[in-house]
Amino acid sequence: MKERLERTLGIVFGLIFLGLSIVVSVETVMRKVFNMSLQGADELGGYALALGATLAFTVALIGRAHVRVDVFLVRFPKRLQTWLNWLSAVLLMGFAVLMALLAWDTLLDSANYQSVSQTPWATPMVYPQSLWMIALGIFALLATVQACVATVWLLQRKYARIDAMLAPKSTEDEVQQELDDLRARSADMTSPAPAHMASGLSATSGGAQS
Repeated sequence: MKERLERTLGIVFGLIFLGLSIVVSVETVMRKVFNMSLQGADELGGYALALGATLAFTVALIGRAHVRVDVFLVRFPKRLQTWLNWLSAVLLMGFAVLMALLAWDTLLDSANYQSVSQTPWATPMVYPQSLWMIALGIFALLATVQACVATVWLLQRKYARIDAMLAPKSTEDEVQQELDDLRARSADMTSPAPAHMASGLSATSGGAQS
């Protein structure tokens, strides 16, 4: 489930910036060749950055990729490390929920004042801010679920599970993840063709031989 969500959000993140790159390319060609402008590439770039960064928060949360300074953490006793890992999840939940609440207030203000962007497009801000709010809501929800699960495990003294879910990735973990990804890609490349493709290839080769 987590891997599927991480992959889905990663695809959405990539599509956002792929679309932005196409718009910027068209904008550049139009300016150089036709001396014209869409007058909206900068505006779209701001929206893409806000939404993409917010989606990246969630992707990093799922993949344990948020930066943590662990110079001293690894030198502490194991039990203290577990408590600090749990505390990091609780603080991250507080930050995520606060961001979502502030975004909700901003969205309400934009809706009440009918705010528009200060660009030639005059885009109603409620539309891009709604997408931004949804992305922040997903981040806050997952951070809250993670903190609650960690709290339950802490009360049940399942310290190993807490560390497995929350501890910063070590160098060995990152190397192992890269090796697993490499094996998965190699398996996809060497997997046999589907039956209908194989039958089609055999028929083609048989016709060529005849």
